[in-house]
Amino acid sequence: MNHSPKKLSAFEIEARLISFSVRIIKMAETLPKEMAAKHLASQIIRSATFPALNYGEAQNAESIDDFLHKMKICLKELRETFVCLKIIDQRGWFTQGKLSPLLTENNELLAIFTASTKTIANNKLNNLKSKS
Repeated sequence: MNHSPKKLSAFEIEARLISFSVRIIKMAETLPKEMAAKHLASQIIRSATFPALNYGEAQNAESIDDFLHKMKICLKELRETFVCLKIIDQRGWFTQGKLSPLLTENNELLAIFTASTKTIANNKLNNLKSKS
């Protein structure tokens, strides 16, 4: 029996990134209007929406290097979003567990992009080795 996760299409990944972005925006809009919350709201909106925008660009990359670079930027922004979510969660602006679905989705997106960038880098390395 095969227990490996289903390979997602580019369309499915983009749809998840867009949905995640919208969910983060909605969460950020409900944060208090105090200085720290406003700062984190602004930061997380930027970092959470960037992967969806950049992933769209990656689909039209000019080269494998360009594609890999854009995918790594998506990964970096997802990591930043995850840390922002943890700060917001630990600050206690929401009831315990309220951000769990966002943290879970963020973690799953991180896993997808980590696996993708590793695969792309390995394939690139293997192609270089086969040419030499």
